[in-house]
Amino acid sequence: MAEYGTIGLAGLPTRVTICEVGPRDGLQNESAVLPAEVKVEFIERLVAAGHTVVESTSFVHPKWVPQLADAEEVLDRVRRVAGVRYPVLVPNERGLDRALERGVTDIAVFGSATETFAARNLNRSLDSQLEMFAPVVARARQAGLTVRTYLSMSFGDPWEGEVPIPQVVSVAGRMMALGCSELSLGDTIGVATPGRVVALLEALRAAEIPVERIAVHFHDTYGQALANTLAALSRGVTTVDASAGGLGGCPYAKSATGNLATEDLVWQLDGLGIETGIDLGKLVETSAWMAEQLGRPSPSRVVRAISGG
Repeated sequence: MAEYGTIGLAGLPTRVTICEVGPRDGLQNESAVLPAEVKVEFIERLVAAGHTVVESTSFVHPKWVPQLADAEEVLDRVRRVAGVRYPVLVPNERGLDRALERGVTDIAVFGSATETFAARNLNRSLDSQLEMFAPVVARARQAGLTVRTYLSMSFGDPWEGEVPIPQVVSVAGRMMALGCSELSLGDTIGVATPGRVVALLEALRAAEIPVERIAVHFHDTYGQALANTLAALSRGVTTVDASAGGLGGCPYAKSATGNLATEDLVWQLDGLGIETGIDLGKLVETSAWMAEQLGRPSPSRVVRAISGG
């Protein structure tokens, strides 16, 4: 990007942390089941490109996410780099047990802002999902782990439609009250637009959830992910989830298409003069390589523009 120059915009942060979700959220939605050695190389390539947070796998039961059935093997084989976090998704206490057995230091739980998605994804109600997460978060924090909470369907739900902002704020507040250290707002089906992003962030601020503890997780179903990210940054958000090559969606919400591509995000941030610590060239090479492993072109516009594939 540097060869085309950088011009910043007022009111944006000087540095953004990208939470790379490709190895977990990306690969879990692929029909292909990749061997563990490919997943390990993917994670290590992402770290070599400059990522400091790489969500590595999930301890969800293999019956539900067979693409990540080799979670233990992947974690055992990844060469850990000092200063890099390798969070994993855990659905319940059994998942936490598996994570603790592998010496994991960062976990994430996956909640819902709507009743229907909680029922379909977790077989729980809004209230009972919190009852399920409470002992997971408590035990994890007692063991010294950081706990992120994903709040899916924060903007829209394919069964319920528009999700009322007060409802999202209420569930978010209750999740954070359990002891979670970070809240990632999920636009699971990609229907958010910038005004709604700003409105939700302002409502969360009014509810005294610090913006420093909020991340955003946008899907690009309607081509709004970058615009929504820029809106979030303008309101003080400094952590953005993205997936290398735009991999992933949500296996339990069929209208959810790919995540925001990390390369597209880095191109925008580089052009704004916002630091990420990520080498775009190395990242593009990694995503082009992963596209070859999956046997299809990368959906990332930047990957296609730079590598031609």
